[in-house]
Amino acid sequence: MSDITWYGHSAFRISTPGAQVIIDPFFAPSGGCSSDDVSAADLVLVTHDHGDHVGDAVALCRRTGAQLGAIVGTAEKLAQAGVPQGQILNGIGFNMGGTLTCKGVSVTMVPAYHSSDSGSPAGYIVRMPDGLTVYHAGDTCIFSGMELWGRLYAIDVALLPVGGVFTMDGRQAALACELLHCRRVIPMHWGTFPALAQNTDAFRKELDRLGLADALVELRPGESASFQRG
Repeated sequence: MSDITWYGHSAFRISTPGAQVIIDPFFAPSGGCSSDDVSAADLVLVTHDHGDHVGDAVALCRRTGAQLGAIVGTAEKLAQAGVPQGQILNGIGFNMGGTLTCKGVSVTMVPAYHSSDSGSPAGYIVRMPDGLTVYHAGDTCIFSGMELWGRLYAIDVALLPVGGVFTMDGRQAALACELLHCRRVIPMHWGTFPALAQNTDAFRKELDRLGLADALVELRPGESASFQRG
């Protein structure tokens, strides 16, 4: 069994007794969480180099000794910002379609449609040691390739942006769930800034319309839920 904790915005911890994965560790003040809530980490994944996703990645890696996973280019940028070179996964990072393993956690990098000053935006398929498979979409719109992730990987939990403006909105995210064939979904990237959707009502409504209401797992910042491999 793995636990998933949402820290607000796109920041998550996926953990088992033997592995701690942190994704996009930006801790928005409005969420009430901070990097101090992360006492240990084995792997920190960054989807792209925007400040609301990089967040405290450098400081966390230095404090915990975690490996840093990111696309080539962004990995170099974060090394220049202070992540020790020996803590960069694969030495230089990795790229789309590539899979690396750290502490028994298998991570496959997949595309996201967004912007980034270095490298390219990415999402991650994370397979935990207990077999739980989690898709973190990063910042992205919906795209037809999501159906391929559903065919290639039995996705237990999808972490999808629903805030609109810079990413998918609720309607797109609900259809993404259908493409992904995910068993459960946790909405993210909403409520942090005034421009974003301030609740998940539209997403919930669209999931219900598609007959997927039972997939929804809503967390508040700092809350956790436990999941088993389907």
